[in-house]
Amino acid sequence: MKRILITGATDGIGLETAKSLVSLGHHVLIHGRSAAKLEQALKTLRSLSDDASIESYVADLSNMNEVEAFADAVSAKHDHLDVLINNAGVFSTSDPLTPEGLDVRFVVNTIAPYLLTKRLLPLIDSTGRVINLSSAAQSPVAMDAFRGERLLSDGEAYAQSKLALTMWSRGLADSIGQDGPIVVSVNPGSLLASKMVQTAFGVPGKDITIGAKILTRAALDDEFANASGQYYNNDAGEFGPPHADALDAEKNAQIIRAIEEPLAKQLH
Repeated sequence: MKRILITGATDGIGLETAKSLVSLGHHVLIHGRSAAKLEQALKTLRSLSDDASIESYVADLSNMNEVEAFADAVSAKHDHLDVLINNAGVFSTSDPLTPEGLDVRFVVNTIAPYLLTKRLLPLIDSTGRVINLSSAAQSPVAMDAFRGERLLSDGEAYAQSKLALTMWSRGLADSIGQDGPIVVSVNPGSLLASKMVQTAFGVPGKDITIGAKILTRAALDDEFANASGQYYNNDAGEFGPPHADALDAEKNAQIIRAIEEPLAKQLH
């Protein structure tokens, strides 16, 4: 039995992945922004198994102090975590700037999972895994937009934030080497039937279990055991090259520096 934390697990791919892992008998920690939706997800998951082992955590990932508190809550309860699945993401929002002046889409999709991963790394040993939800949509990161100095369209912000996530995944994997968990980024499949896809593109989308199945494999299967720093493209069904920028070590390091700078200012 593995202990697995999934962010954004109240609906969509996150909830489907939680269902899969609970059904397989794993201890699953689910996260959501809404306490009411978390409670509903807990009911759904508990209905799958009489002895389901599930915990829930509420946090707004656009607020770095809440991300810190979330990590502290997990660390207070557990001294070991096998898998962290950074699934939570946002495509559009009515108010794209945080009170600190950063773009919410970059904060939730790129910065929050980095902070959560860094804070939980002491719990995840070299046999563990960090799985980051990337996308087929990857565009070169405009650093002024990343710093909140210029607002992008929803589609462009999403694509840039997902490339930035893929870049720090590889950069972190390179920096921790054999001493820590594998860090892998996964495109779970394009246009799956998530609320995000339905809102963004107005289409019903493909079977969402396509995404849940690959995340379950990434969490458990041997094919991912030595995949640190790699990118899995589920549209192609194989590991493959991400955007060229994510293969550039200096650009990856630049993204990590750009993430750590606002974190140093915001956290208190």
